[in-house]
Amino acid sequence: MNSIESEQDQAIIAAEDVYRTFNIGNSRIEVLQGVSLKVQAGEKLFLCGASGAGKTSLLYTLAGLEKPNSGEVFIDGEALYKMSRSRQAKCRNQRMGYVFQNYALLPELTARENVCLPALISGKIGLQQADELLDRVGLGDRLHHLPPELSGGEQQRVAIARSLINDPEILFADEPTGNLDSKTGTEVMDLLLSLVDEQNKTLLVVTHDSALAQSGDRTLELTDGRMVA
Repeated sequence: MNSIESEQDQAIIAAEDVYRTFNIGNSRIEVLQGVSLKVQAGEKLFLCGASGAGKTSLLYTLAGLEKPNSGEVFIDGEALYKMSRSRQAKCRNQRMGYVFQNYALLPELTARENVCLPALISGKIGLQQADELLDRVGLGDRLHHLPPELSGGEQQRVAIARSLINDPEILFADEPTGNLDSKTGTEVMDLLLSLVDEQNKTLLVVTHDSALAQSGDRTLELTDGRMVA
């Protein structure tokens, strides 16, 4: 076994020489340029860098949401983008949870129904788990409220509860405090980190806030699509 294979076997997530490009008109934008990394189970990793550095593209590529032009992502040593579509979808649904900057809640569904969605996709109901998670994030009295009836901080708490409904091993968070004021953002981040520690999850967070990134176990910085730290 070579050293790369050995590292992939040890890491819950590994990326090998990942490239991601976009074509805008006649221009070719190189967003990720040969990124390689590994993340250990239970680690809290923060991806930092200036706007346009490729942070979100890297997170989405690691999370199975954006296929790289070349290179590969491994989940527990298995090539994510060589999986069948159905197996890849199952991996995303059952092994990964997602928290987005804009919350990504369906406005016509209640907090409880939004939290239940990943469970429904996997063939479960999840009402009891949803109620327990919403209580854990401080929204036990807001089960039947629609997203427009909730503050930004409350909506993000719903999103955190939703990310945990299938008990995934890995959580991906893209600027989870980006739409929140400083105080609310700190409270939401503290909550997310507390839940990750309690449940021994692996966490990858994209942030432009270098101070916030100090909350993790490790920080990696992207510049112009390349890893610099």
